[in-house]
Amino acid sequence: KLEALVTLIAAGGDRVEDVRVLAEDKGLEKLLGAPFPSPDALLDFLGDFHDPQCWAERPPAKKAWVAPESAGLRALEAVNRAVVERGAERGVTQATIDHDGTIIEAHKREATVAYEGTRGFQPLVAVWAEQQLIVADEFRDGNVAGGEDPLRSVQRAFANLPPWVGERRFRADSAAYYAPLLKYLVREKIGFAISADMTKELRACCRAVADQRWARLDTREREEVDLAEVEFTPGDWPRDARPLRYLALRFTPRQQELFESKGVSYHAVVTNRHELDAAALVRWHRQKAGTIEHVHRVMKDELGAGVLPSTRFGANAAWFRINALTFNVLTVLKRRALPERFREARRKRLRYEL
Repeated sequence: KLEALVTLIAAGGDRVEDVRVLAEDKGLEKLLGAPFPSPDALLDFLGDFHDPQCWAERPPAKKAWVAPESAGLRALEAVNRAVVERGAERGVTQATIDHDGTIIEAHKREATVAYEGTRGFQPLVAVWAEQQLIVADEFRDGNVAGGEDPLRSVQRAFANLPPWVGERRFRADSAAYYAPLLKYLVREKIGFAISADMTKELRACCRAVADQRWARLDTREREEVDLAEVEFTPGDWPRDARPLRYLALRFTPRQQELFESKGVSYHAVVTNRHELDAAALVRWHRQKAGTIEHVHRVMKDELGAGVLPSTRFGANAAWFRINALTFNVLTVLKRRALPERFREARRKRLRYEL
């Protein structure tokens, strides 16, 4: 049944009912060695991943909560871990984990409202950037913000890496600016760059930087971007720990809008990497947009993750994880079985060629 779902999603189906189309292909059935399961059988299979007991521990007053995973979902994660280990190139011993959430719109009665007003779900995804493999995902209700305990998801991502990976790094946006996560990364000697929350205290530090200390980073069509290092320590950072490095970015409009006066704005990146100069580190941090955001787009627009099949949370979590598994199978397929010209091909390009 899992193989049938992976085949369905890889072929472009985004609903369980689409398996009827594949089932009509007798040549494909002969190649696979068995008939396709019925849509009802596949829906029952997905439903088995939902365990109501996982929600029994929910605190009564807590609306946004990350439920523990069922035994079935954990087993499905083990399948994906095996695909990552067998499909990754052994010569690559460095792993940069890019971590971010995405919103999947859903109008089911059980779906909750996300921060930007969309009703649906908000899973977290962790991608091994050098290998373009999804190493972990965590399905969440829409009202669970990305900053709601991202540590567990990040720990699982690093635990799912193959044993031969020696150098580990991490990139994320401000949802990962979470003190327990920062302390974990420092303790594990994982080099990271994370967008920092622009608190009132950090903004004051940025504004206090003298003009001569700012260095030009980018000149864009509408704004100029300057860079400076600032001395800042989060309130709960241990006094005996090595200070983190804060890089401030200043965005200055080159020309005011006709009916809107936009002033100078600030952004900041926090890191424990001291071997790179500030400009190189900011550019390294920006590279995550080309990996994690690309994966979100492919998962939702080119595979089936954008259409959830059930009203049951566990079934939807399984469907999302099977889409991640399909993403990885297709990545390995391009790397191992297809001509070199397909190595960077999009999933819909593979279907067109087929």
